[in-house]
Amino acid sequence: MIKNEFNDIVYLTFNNLSSQNKIKHLFSTRLGGVSENEFSSMNLSYSRGDNTDHVDENFKRISELGFSIEKMVFSYQVHNTVIRNVTEDDCGKGILKEYDFADVDGLMTNIPGIVLVTFYADCVPLYFYDPVKNAIALSHAGWRGTVMEIGKITLDKMAQEFGSTPSDMLIGIGPSICKDCFETGKEVSDLFLEKFDFASDFIVDSKTDSDKSYIDLWNMNRQILINAGVLAQNIELPDICTMCNTDLFYSHRVMGWDRGNMVAFLSIIE
Repeated sequence: MIKNEFNDIVYLTFNNLSSQNKIKHLFSTRLGGVSENEFSSMNLSYSRGDNTDHVDENFKRISELGFSIEKMVFSYQVHNTVIRNVTEDDCGKGILKEYDFADVDGLMTNIPGIVLVTFYADCVPLYFYDPVKNAIALSHAGWRGTVMEIGKITLDKMAQEFGSTPSDMLIGIGPSICKDCFETGKEVSDLFLEKFDFASDFIVDSKTDSDKSYIDLWNMNRQILINAGVLAQNIELPDICTMCNTDLFYSHRVMGWDRGNMVAFLSIIE
């Protein structure tokens, strides 16, 4: 990934998506905003108890990177696999007007100008771009979404709505918790082992606690996408962990509920 800076805002972009001239995207960090204390400083969530004026200013600042606030559509994340096909009628929902939908962990569109917005603090962001049909999607893959194959479900939904073909897709797997940090109980790793014949390649038992395992969510999602037809060379993995780098990111594992959120932005250029 590429580390970028603009007016004290630090954000990340993918090499593969940055090579495309019909879309714009970024993954925010916690740097460059005005939020204070545990929210310091680029918190982009209204749901965590931060000062609303601070969050407004943070969105105003990051919108200067080319993402219209009026065109933003927020997800409504609950760790499920519902993907919403976003239209102009959805613009502003979650930021300028109330939601009229709920329980949505993925957004997609083929309409230029609409800005898809999803939220993170250790879970895995999945960016999708179909350069043939000029369609995009963002999906939020926590461990629950991963084991429920939200990546494959997003591809299926894009095929259904836009005629997308997985082999045409460019994918970015964004900054999130790494395989050395994502320790979980055996009841979670067992779900992966029961569901996927490849899961054992990406699970390591703890050396200090027989009831714990470490799961590589980055490569688990990558393999799900490959099995769904995405070309391996079209998937870009992150090279940075949110839990290992709390100077740059909010991490739920480290900070608990007293923290802000990062955001994934993705839009087709008008």
